[in-house]
This record gives sequence, structure tokens and C-alpha cells, in this order.
Amino acid sequence: MDTQKRLDEHISALMDGELSEHEVGLAMAALSEPEGRLAWRAYHLIGDVLRSDASGAELGEGFNSRLSARLDVEVAPAAGHAAPAAAPPVAPQPPVAQPAAASASAVPVLSAAVTPGR
Repeated sequence: MDTQKRLDEHISALMDGELSEHEVGLAMAALSEPEGRLAWRAYHLIGDVLRSDASGAELGEGFNSRLSARLDVEVAPAAGHAAPAAAPPVAPQPPVAQPAAASASAVPVLSAAVTPGR
């Protein structure tokens, strides 16, 4: 596991109150770096969206069918091959787009958390 991923996991565990006392120093050190602060903000945004009722954040007519169609043509990665690296962070979006973007970014984060072998 690479160092940044491990530090992100420490930040996530700190936010969830699941970090052991001796690991708090690692999380605090990670938060002193720009990548750590970016992860902190992203995790908070994801949490805010997951806890919200999402009213007013409709995705538009036909979104589910378009998403299903795109997922149907996706090629699953071969067993034993690493997934491609995540894209670099993008510039902040207008506030209207943030809930939808946070919901979309929560899917891979939550999927990774529950995928065996990660």
C-alpha cells in the first residue's frame, strides 16, 4: 500500500473516531500536508452529502438509464491487474454541482472500502 493511501486511511479513521491513540500523530502530520487537507475536505463533503436528504439535487430525467447503459459497456479489469490510478483533483465546482459530484465520488470510495482484498 502506498504511503499517501495509508495516510488517507488514517485521516478517514480519525474523522470516524476509529483511530488508535498512537496513530493520531500520523493523521495530524498528514493533515499538515496539502494532500491531507484535500482528503479531509473531500471526506467531509462526502459525509455531508451522505447525511443530507439530497432534496433539490436531482440528477435529471434519464440519468439512471444513461448510467446503466454506460456501465453495461464497461470492461471489467482482468483478475490480478491493478486498477488505473485515480485522476488528479479538479478545480472546485460551483456549489450547485458539489452534492452530485460528492455523491459520485463517494461511490468509488465506499466501493473500495467494502471490496475484499483492498
